[in-house]
Amino acid sequence: MLSAFLQFLISGVTVGAIYALCGLGFSIIYNASHVINFAQGEFIMIGAMSAVSLVDAGVPMPLAIVLAILITMAVGVLLEKLAVEPAKRASVTTLIIITIGASIFLRGLAQEVWDKNFHKLEPFTGEVPINLLGAVLMPQTLWVLGVAVIVILLLAWFFNRTLEGKAMLATSFNPLAAQLMGINTKRVLMISFALSAALGAIGGIVITPITFTAYDNGIMLGLKGFSAAVLGGLGNGMGAVVGGLVVGIAESMAAGYLSSAYKDAVAFVIILAVLIFLPNGLFGRKGTERV
Repeated sequence: MLSAFLQFLISGVTVGAIYALCGLGFSIIYNASHVINFAQGEFIMIGAMSAVSLVDAGVPMPLAIVLAILITMAVGVLLEKLAVEPAKRASVTTLIIITIGASIFLRGLAQEVWDKNFHKLEPFTGEVPINLLGAVLMPQTLWVLGVAVIVILLLAWFFNRTLEGKAMLATSFNPLAAQLMGINTKRVLMISFALSAALGAIGGIVITPITFTAYDNGIMLGLKGFSAAVLGGLGNGMGAVVGGLVVGIAESMAAGYLSSAYKDAVAFVIILAVLIFLPNGLFGRKGTERV
């Protein structure tokens, strides 16, 4: 039925937008340091849980959202300063293991700071559903999609129109040449972690009124965001956006037409398929080396 297909499509695009933001976070840090940050999912969780706590404490929601994003950015900077920067001369594998350890640490810390229960934010503009050709569209879904589009456009402006953004692009292409041109690559790495954390926090905050949040929900969101980044071509921003939407829609269709038991397996199937058939992803750069 058309209404069922539309319902699955709306659901897929909604969660796909969050996977896209998460995938962008992976790409930004990968471009700055060639490190895959497996703590990206915890940025989503920290942003959401911080916003919930602040709202519960009586802070107005708009201010709570801003503070939650700033808290998450501070966590991202601390992760870079305390864990990644001291090991900058280590191998990429070692750095990846460090981010996995940071993910476990942040998850355990969140369990102590908050609890093991599920938490929810109130929808930003009510819960009156919108009927779309038989499918139900919640107002919060429009917030998710609208915020994702605005963030993506702001990122495009940041990287193309600001000195900091251009410095990050230069560092991603050639770190040594960027240093020789006077670019502070340490600062670039710090900004990349802060920006990546902000993206995670924004995604976590806007999706929480729909899906709830808990101390451990960052694991799957992070892995699916990684799947999106790999599908689009690791390091390719637009690829991460397309990859996020593809993963989200594929996941929703599999849950709707097959079984919800397969929902979380879709992302891993996509990762395996990409690694086997498209090692560079859909938009990854194909390179050659002279030997």
